[in-house]
Amino acid sequence: MSNHLAISSAAEPLAVPRRTVAKEEVLQYLTFSLGDEVFAMDIRSVREIIQFSTMTIVPLMPEFVRGVINLRGAVVPVIDLKSRFGRDRAQMGKKTCVIIFDVGADGDKVELGLLVDAVSEVIEITASQIEPPPQFGTTIQREFILGLGKVDSEFIVILEPERALNIDDMAALAEKGHMA
Repeated sequence: MSNHLAISSAAEPLAVPRRTVAKEEVLQYLTFSLGDEVFAMDIRSVREIIQFSTMTIVPLMPEFVRGVINLRGAVVPVIDLKSRFGRDRAQMGKKTCVIIFDVGADGDKVELGLLVDAVSEVIEITASQIEPPPQFGTTIQREFILGLGKVDSEFIVILEPERALNIDDMAALAEKGHMA
């Protein structure tokens, strides 16, 4: 067996293997506001967005649990995200809405409602546009933040709902009678 080098003529271009560049994953996030701040969460966990309506108040709940709503026969707790982050309770306005989303609890998915001032839009952010949470200087607990998404020249706080809205943690707060 001999080693021959293939030589191409000028009429035949030499076949050069192309490098395959992995396409960077683009994720979609629902953006919403709490006061002047913009937050985002992975759209894959969002089930629907509903206009704010009346809720049933549940006694002896932490301040951040605003009540429950009847969503097609299911009882869905509504979490006031401002209050959950240790701020004043949300004030109801024309754009106030409830984001219905799924959060994990011991392998099961539980529906929760998230009371926010307004829903903005769905944006796309690539993995390279997401920075890790800052070590200090955030207005919410660091473990609640998945990362900071750089969109244009601004950063948007991407929430980690599995931590920020952890069912077990919130239940423990309710049992202790603490306010978050």
